[in-house]
Amino acid sequence: MTWSGWRPVAGEERGVESDVPTGVETGYEQIVTRLIPGYASLARLGVALLAASPLASAQGASVLVAGCGSGAELLEARAQRPDWHLTGLDPSAAMLELARGKLAGQAGIDWQQTSVENLEAQARFDGALAVLVLQALPDDGSKLAFLTALARSLRPGGQVVLVDLMQPERSPIQQQLREARLGFQRASGLEPTAEEDRGAQRTTAATPAGMDALVAELTTGLHPIGLSRLTALVAAAGFGDPAPVYQALDVEGFLLQRRD
Repeated sequence: MTWSGWRPVAGEERGVESDVPTGVETGYEQIVTRLIPGYASLARLGVALLAASPLASAQGASVLVAGCGSGAELLEARAQRPDWHLTGLDPSAAMLELARGKLAGQAGIDWQQTSVENLEAQARFDGALAVLVLQALPDDGSKLAFLTALARSLRPGGQVVLVDLMQPERSPIQQQLREARLGFQRASGLEPTAEEDRGAQRTTAATPAGMDALVAELTTGLHPIGLSRLTALVAAAGFGDPAPVYQALDVEGFLLQRRD
């Protein structure tokens, strides 16, 4: 599948034969931690938020991890809530293989190589996690289709923890946030290319051979939106207004609750 953004796209396959860039097996979490402020805490925070929600707080709740990638949220869910019945979903066979390797021997996980849009799960889940997935989908109907499928998969009142790169709207600090994110990446050992300096979402790492391609793949093809657009999309999908729960520069997290 195509790698687009910081997480494998949770939508349709794009017809590209390669599943993941060279080096992902050993470098994915290392690189993403250096790209995204607060990434090391996102899985822990997301699971803790969902575990306190009205439905997923129940013993044996059913929880979907949409775009599970290499398994960070699944590992954290197992640590905090071993009673949950988990579904790890990703279109990429290679990423699912990585996640399954990390959770080898763990029972109660349903692995699904598909997109949320194609998942046959009507009002099945008590909660869901979607971390750094929506940003990879263009706002051409793909974002709405993803969010609508998430809402459809939840029981009424079920919540989603959504974390995404956001685009500040008419904010006087918009450029400052972008420059601060680049500064964070530089301080973490990643150097922007001339393309990034001109405003494109691309970064090249001073990393061992094979890792530069991974960084390039993880930082291209992003489609961030602003809060007003996100609010309109989640309302159309069947959720209430997004409740902000996290922000690290221009990466923001929200709780979404499916309307009855």
